[in-house]
Amino acid sequence: MTEVVHIKDRKEAIHELKYSPDGTYLAVGCNDSSVDIYGVAQRYKKVGECVGSLSFITHLDWSSDSKYLQTNDGSGKRLLYKMPGGKEVTSKEEVKGMHWASWTCVAGLEVNGIWPKYSDINDINSVDGNYVGQVLVTADDYGVVKLFRYPCLRKGAKFRKYIGHSAHVTNVRWSHDYQWVISIGGADHSVFQWKFIPERKLKDALHIAPQESLTESNSDESDSDLSDVPELDSEIEQETQLTYHRQVYKEDLPQLKEQCKEKQKSATSKRRERAPGNSIRLHFIHGYRGYDCRSNLFYTQIGEIVYHVAAVGVIYNRQQNTQRFYLGHDDDILCLAIHPLKDYVATGQVGRDPSIHVWDTETIKPLSILKGYHQYGICAVDFSADGKRLASVGIDDSHTIVLWDWKKGEKLSVARGSKDKIFVVKMNPYVPDKLITAGIKHMKFWRRAGGGLIGRKGYVGTLGKNDTMMCAVYGWTEEMAFSGTSTGDVCIWRDVFLVKTVKAHDGPVFSMHALEKGFVTGGKDGVVALWDDSFERCLKTYAIKRADLAPGSKGLLLEDNPSIRAISLGHGHILVGTKNGEILEVDKSGPVTLLVQGHMEGEVWGLATHPYLPICATVSDDKTLRIWDLSPSHCMLAVRKLKKGGRCCCFSPDGKALAVGLNDGSFLMANADTLEDLVSFHHRKDVISDIQFSPGSGKYLAVASHDSFVDIYNVTSSKRVGVCKGATSYITHIDWDSRGKLLQVNTGAKEQLFFEAPRGKKQTIPSVEVEKISWATWTSVLGLCCEGIWPIIGEVTDVTASCLTSDKMVLATGDDLGFVKLFRYPAKGKFGKFKKYVAHSTHVTNVRWTYDDSMLVTLGGADMSLMVWTSEVERHREKKNCDSEESDTDSEEDGGYDSDVTRENEISYTIRALSTNIRPMFGVKPHLQQKEPSVDERQGVVRPPVSRAPPQPEKLQSNNVGKKKRPIEDLVLELAFGYRGRDCRNNVHYLNDGDDIIYHTASVGILHNVATGTQSFYQEHNDDILCLTVNQHPKFINIVATGQVGDSADMSATAPSVHIWDAVNKQTLSILRCSHSKGVCSVSFSATGKLLLSVGLDPEHTVTIWRWQEGAKIASRGGHNQRIFVAEFRPDSDTQFVSVGIKHVKFWTLAGRALLSKKGLLSTLEDARMQTMLAVAFGANNLTFTGTISGDVCVWKDHILCRVVARAHNGPVFAMYTTLRDGLIVTGGKERPSKEGGAVKLWDQELRRCRAFRLETGQVTDCVRSVCRGKGKILVGTRNSEIIEVGEKNAACNILVNGHVDGPIWGLATHPSRDFFLSAAEDGTVRLWDIADKKMLNKVNLGHAARTVCYSPEGDMVAIGMKNGEFIILLVSSLKIWGKKRDRRCAIHDIRFSPDSRYLAVGSSENSVDFYDLTLGPTLNRISYCKDIPSFVIQMDFSADSRHLQVSSGCYKRHVYEVPSGKHLVDHAAIDRITWATWTSILGDEVMGIWSRHAEKADVTCACVSHSGISLVTGDDFGMVKLYDFPCPEKFAKHKRFLGHSPHVTNIRFTSGDRHVVSAGGDDCSLLVWKCVHTPH
Repeated sequence: MTEVVHIKDRKEAIHELKYSPDGTYLAVGCNDSSVDIYGVAQRYKKVGECVGSLSFITHLDWSSDSKYLQTNDGSGKRLLYKMPGGKEVTSKEEVKGMHWASWTCVAGLEVNGIWPKYSDINDINSVDGNYVGQVLVTADDYGVVKLFRYPCLRKGAKFRKYIGHSAHVTNVRWSHDYQWVISIGGADHSVFQWKFIPERKLKDALHIAPQESLTESNSDESDSDLSDVPELDSEIEQETQLTYHRQVYKEDLPQLKEQCKEKQKSATSKRRERAPGNSIRLHFIHGYRGYDCRSNLFYTQIGEIVYHVAAVGVIYNRQQNTQRFYLGHDDDILCLAIHPLKDYVATGQVGRDPSIHVWDTETIKPLSILKGYHQYGICAVDFSADGKRLASVGIDDSHTIVLWDWKKGEKLSVARGSKDKIFVVKMNPYVPDKLITAGIKHMKFWRRAGGGLIGRKGYVGTLGKNDTMMCAVYGWTEEMAFSGTSTGDVCIWRDVFLVKTVKAHDGPVFSMHALEKGFVTGGKDGVVALWDDSFERCLKTYAIKRADLAPGSKGLLLEDNPSIRAISLGHGHILVGTKNGEILEVDKSGPVTLLVQGHMEGEVWGLATHPYLPICATVSDDKTLRIWDLSPSHCMLAVRKLKKGGRCCCFSPDGKALAVGLNDGSFLMANADTLEDLVSFHHRKDVISDIQFSPGSGKYLAVASHDSFVDIYNVTSSKRVGVCKGATSYITHIDWDSRGKLLQVNTGAKEQLFFEAPRGKKQTIPSVEVEKISWATWTSVLGLCCEGIWPIIGEVTDVTASCLTSDKMVLATGDDLGFVKLFRYPAKGKFGKFKKYVAHSTHVTNVRWTYDDSMLVTLGGADMSLMVWTSEVERHREKKNCDSEESDTDSEEDGGYDSDVTRENEISYTIRALSTNIRPMFGVKPHLQQKEPSVDERQGVVRPPVSRAPPQPEKLQSNNVGKKKRPIEDLVLELAFGYRGRDCRNNVHYLNDGDDIIYHTASVGILHNVATGTQSFYQEHNDDILCLTVNQHPKFINIVATGQVGDSADMSATAPSVHIWDAVNKQTLSILRCSHSKGVCSVSFSATGKLLLSVGLDPEHTVTIWRWQEGAKIASRGGHNQRIFVAEFRPDSDTQFVSVGIKHVKFWTLAGRALLSKKGLLSTLEDARMQTMLAVAFGANNLTFTGTISGDVCVWKDHILCRVVARAHNGPVFAMYTTLRDGLIVTGGKERPSKEGGAVKLWDQELRRCRAFRLETGQVTDCVRSVCRGKGKILVGTRNSEIIEVGEKNAACNILVNGHVDGPIWGLATHPSRDFFLSAAEDGTVRLWDIADKKMLNKVNLGHAARTVCYSPEGDMVAIGMKNGEFIILLVSSLKIWGKKRDRRCAIHDIRFSPDSRYLAVGSSENSVDFYDLTLGPTLNRISYCKDIPSFVIQMDFSADSRHLQVSSGCYKRHVYEVPSGKHLVDHAAIDRITWATWTSILGDEVMGIWSRHAEKADVTCACVSHSGISLVTGDDFGMVKLYDFPCPEKFAKHKRFLGHSPHVTNIRFTSGDRHVVSAGGDDCSLLVWKCVHTPH
């Protein structure tokens, strides 16, 4: 490799160089747009230069005779030069004769085809021609290597593409023998070597190595004019052009409604009419969707027929000629598949986020709803052979394919299908991981790979061409597949290779069905063919002809040999669905029975009901006029083809004639029986939109057209007698008045006009008068009488049709969103209330009541279906309940009032971390204050280090001087006195067969032994627990779930969470971090115990279902816009649950990962109104009981109110409990105790009889918040924080747990020598507690809120300070009042006996301390008081010698006063020498260390130094108890923390002997007793 010559003539990069074929010249192309020619023999002397280009040179080629050079430049130009001089060649003649030695240029006639048809991009980097194989290989910017035929002259030629490079392929070249192609990648730095397989060898190669790339290589993109694909069949063409996009999807409605909220608020100030009492239920649908769907018709297990039309899944019983409906969808269903066991069906619909519903054909209940991965709609679904999986294809641009585990509702895999429409997806019956998709020029074989699918194209070889596949099935092995093409062939595939094709039908093969021993196919030619198992021979064909129609048919065939779109076999018949919307059953022997039919493709608008028979007429754009029987035979009586489509029709009053308006402006009158023409007119050019006979004799006929005229004809003389002019837009509806003299007209411009008949003179009638006129019919949608029918979102939807019953009570309307609604007539005032029904998918074009109002007939425009609804009047309600959605807006009635409910609803739960101080303190916090210099420092005295002064006294008088002091190392929670009943419910339960009970207070879960009173605690929650439930399933014994308060739903540490734990060993099994901001207010386990339901306090009150063992969220959905109090699973179900709340009861179903809900329907009972519901219980046969705020209990069957147990309690029913073993139900309410009543009642399973229990608590009203039933005992939790056990036999009450009712608990005092303590709270009680016996010994009702309490040094007296400024002294032995006094108006904050029992100090919020001398007797005259305390008093402590008092005040200042003079002591040195009897102050240098860095908004609220004088406990606004060493003068001292309280610990004390610490809670009204653990000696 030695250098021969080195030339640098140019400054820019050299992009291309080539030797001439004879080796004499070297051409060098450079980036400065010139080519230099060098002579090789002349030692590379420059001999010429080509300068025609304006841009950099990209490619060069020499001609074979070395006389010419062609170049390409960056601007895409191709230039030719004569060699070696470099003169440009332009003459065409000269160019023709050139032969090129190589071809690497990207521009030029021979390589036109490598460029796509309509673009001028230059992303092809390199080309190389292989003249021998007549192929051309190209490399482009997308990492694709393509193979074209050479030459390829026309743009957009076909090619094969090969993927391997990751980014730009920069160059590609053939090897010298044309066996190999070498390509090099730019960014991927790789060199690829490809083997070239010529066409003749291709077939052999396949059998050697069916390489992915070979089969893949049939490109997607190449569709050129030269393509050899036959014309698409007209039907398929039509279908591919259908679009399923909607301007407004039903999913958008809630949002749109939100946007219109304001509008609604302003409007609903007027009292709106109630929704009508009548309702309708869907009875029969004439129609089947065949025109753009296939294979959507099957037999179920029991021989019923399942198919779909509009938004309805239909199950048709052919013996009884009845239909049942699945109404879970809200838009067009596009596909349907049946489970291998033929009992479940999957249907996919149109939607923004379209859903697939899997439902049971027997119960018609949804089992699973799959959504989240498709857009716009789902066009194909298929179950796997084991029935566990489901494949679906979307109609988004890339026709996404998704594989689901449908029971769990989870996506397994997803892949992009194809650019063109896919018609079918079929899962392999032998291998659950394989499937095929077939569609336009598309046949692909897929294999699941983890979360994706890998697809391989079907390889056709020379057998055929890439055809459009309309259907596909698998054969008798996993390798074999069969597909039907758009040209009538059946393709037989092995693995991915086409083995052979068989001609099966004329025109496309639309449907195939695999049998045990063969196949059945159906095509556009209307022939059903039976084949053997290898498509060798056709065993039998059935042509579907009118002549073969059996006598039992329910209609008439419109034409012979209709195009067959679906075929299914079973029960000895072949079931056939046609493009014309007919469902036929072909008997094996030949006769054909027509079962169901509807209109064909084209919108249906015209509808008329007969004046005295149960029949109706329809006319459609499919150019047919049809008569339907609405009586039980449900058949089409007659049909007639028209020259043109029609939009309206009308029976004459005598029922003999039928007028039909056509789309070309003509109309005809036909005999109503034979449908033969009587007379026809053609006066207008545009569509006839409405046609109406005048009432009575039917003398006149009014004909309205889109030309904005109404013509009036005299029927008898067949002449036009008048024209109504004056409308500015097309006419939409016309109605006659009952005299036949006046016409009411609606126009497209929303005008309501009136014309006089027969001349057509325009009249102006004031709107008030319109109501008074008696109209023969009312189909108008405008005017005051029906102002209420326009929805809140009227901008995006039109009300297209209306019809009034003949008794003028109920107005039915149809709108663009597919809703059929019923209103009370007249519907005055905006946004009337209604009942709404979803079954049509998009526009409802017309609605009509039958002559006797017994049925409503509705037409769907685009879904071409005729739906018959039966009307159910209020009185006949009990027989069958009907299902409708109530109005959009919630009722305005209030749901009732109760103070406890209001309090629970309005309570705002703050999380610990955000709590602020409970006392209104001001000033600078201690750890931020400047330290005042001592006297010595001020005078500059420097003391010697060893002082001869007497030693400093103890800070604190120590009670156990003789013993060795042991510091306290830890605190362990031993007892909790308190239960959260004031704002929580259903939170007391039995465990272990009633030996233990479990409940919660503050942030601890408590397991309490009934016999001994011992407690153990679950302390993993870091904030208040709001709800608790116990898993009832025997597999999950003692498993408890608790939900807590939280902040935002951001999954941080302060987010609300649910803990699931074992009640016995307190192990946490699972923590669910919720998206419920604010907190979790209700939890419930499902029947199997595996699922957990939680409800949040967020504004949407989200309902979430968890698989708690994995911590996985299955489903979540907003529950209600107001507070939900309780949601509970049905005790026998994992999918059904009920939620109750403010004016709310909802019945929920979990379907896969979707939550479906139904509002409770009240309308079945007279005067039932939606009240606030507080509790829920369950009975057999889908009964649900809900307790209301008024004391009634509502009984629901499914979701319909069937009776009310009036006044089950006198006040709100707060709690209900369903006993699983015997079905008895316990209710608890708010009642005054009376002889017969009781706040707790035990009912039978139906809530018919009950037994009442009185709670002997001595309260004025008992308010029960929780009930639970064990063996022979009922456990009751009350609003007053008591937990009571009631015996069922003897009704004896045993109070297990007591607590303060209302907080905060401010006062706390421990007995000087025994393990007793006192607490005083805002609820006006002082209670005496015994730690050893674990119970409350006594309580005194003071009648006023108590703030502080204190024992005398001997323990024989108790002083209590009240909120109203009074204080009381009691004798402990008799609880008699020794003395009381009120010298202040404001709250007493602290009260203290002096250690010598002589003085009583009383500190108040009036910034003062009063001194009383107790030796002067119970008159309690004040002897002096302390002046100039700068703020309210917090705590006080006497010195050991009773001569001084230290006071801490609300401005973070500590003061010392002399006793009894009240003189302020300021000398620091003197203060430092005082020994204190007790220390409860939060201020002072000795306790500087207790103030933490985080106390910006919150304070340390209380402190207490142990009797030994070496430990200190504090309580703060965050709810923490902390343990420090005393004294702790250093800032931010080391400590241990103990959680348990809610925000605000109000007081804390050591008991005698430092055995326990007692802490009192503010928000939680609880007292926690902590055992002190001392360090061992």
